[in-house]
Amino acid sequence: MTSLLAAEPQQQGELSRLMAACADQVCDWLAGQQQAMIDCLQALVDTDSNSYDRDGVNAAGALIQSWLEADGIECVWHANETYGDALEARIGGGQQAPVLLMGHRDTVFPKGTVEQRPFTREGMKAFGPGVADMKSGLVLNCFVLRALHQLQQQGKMAMLPFPVVALFTGDEEIGSPEGRHTIRRVVEGARAVFNAEPGRISGNVVSARKGGASFEIQVQGKAAHSGVNHADGASAIGALAHIITALHGLTDYEAGVTTNVGLICGGMSSNTVAASATAKLDLRFVTLEQRDQAFARIEAIVAAEHVPGTCASLILKSEFSPFEARMSEQLLALYKQQAAIVGFAVDGEFTGGCSDAGFTSSMGVPTLCGTGPVGAKMHTDAEFCLLDTFVPRAQAVARSVLMLAAD
Repeated sequence: MTSLLAAEPQQQGELSRLMAACADQVCDWLAGQQQAMIDCLQALVDTDSNSYDRDGVNAAGALIQSWLEADGIECVWHANETYGDALEARIGGGQQAPVLLMGHRDTVFPKGTVEQRPFTREGMKAFGPGVADMKSGLVLNCFVLRALHQLQQQGKMAMLPFPVVALFTGDEEIGSPEGRHTIRRVVEGARAVFNAEPGRISGNVVSARKGGASFEIQVQGKAAHSGVNHADGASAIGALAHIITALHGLTDYEAGVTTNVGLICGGMSSNTVAASATAKLDLRFVTLEQRDQAFARIEAIVAAEHVPGTCASLILKSEFSPFEARMSEQLLALYKQQAAIVGFAVDGEFTGGCSDAGFTSSMGVPTLCGTGPVGAKMHTDAEFCLLDTFVPRAQAVARSVLMLAAD
């Protein structure tokens, strides 16, 4: 990472010492915020916010807005047509590129889940819909922003030559169909991104992720009575079976590329040659080059006539770019240094799951993911967050942001 400041070595050393002192002050403030963090987490978890529940996702955003504006932090909304709007909060100034704290407010759990299964605790382990993925990370980002704002109010933030922006989107769990556009606008040219998806149960952050795409395959055939005039029909299901076999043949575990048709439907009855069939395909890949190769092969498979008289079409439903390890190397090194000062050891970890970190890293912005509190069993009723990781993880992010000024 290049320095934001054209400072002489002596000046740079003084700046480093000042930022380290500011980081100590921030950490001292955060050390006393654990219960406040837990209280905010409970309120946020107890707000239903399924990706398709626009009102619920926006209610979660309004809750975050109320916490930040109570501290005098400026918030603005980026409107979306279908899904939850994106909330942006900003502190600091200067003309340099900003540092981004990022996270999504939507969850996979349907509206009404909170009534059946609200926030609960067993000691320092918290449960509830979205408690780890990623409402705890949203709370962490709020408190990091609030901690840095404390320095700004004290006149210390004048030494930080870039704004710090927190972006809270509302549709990541369904591929960020609208949120991706806001992310790209806000993140364009940024210095660094910390995406507060849950820390891994190993204690690590996420330094690389697969990219992924979701497709719908629609096959058209010709109906016929399967006993009276079978030969007059053209089975869409038969064609789809050939397509699925070919698509699954693209899986290459060694390269990290996988294909999976996880949902199929079609036909009208067992004694009717199927006139139509559909399937849902999931593709995962490690690099953009693999993505382009896989897309071309999938398109060719679907375009081929596998059963005479049938035709198929391919519709891209959603896509995440891969988060390649090279885009996290320097930021991970900085985070590890600051975590060690706070008092915990951490490393980077690869995961096959996708996130919005793929968008930011593919734009050439240094990115680190999984910077939220540690959690596990995401997307299940057993999902949990380790509450005692709240403070140290927030401290590590805050210190990393500040030390970027002295890089």
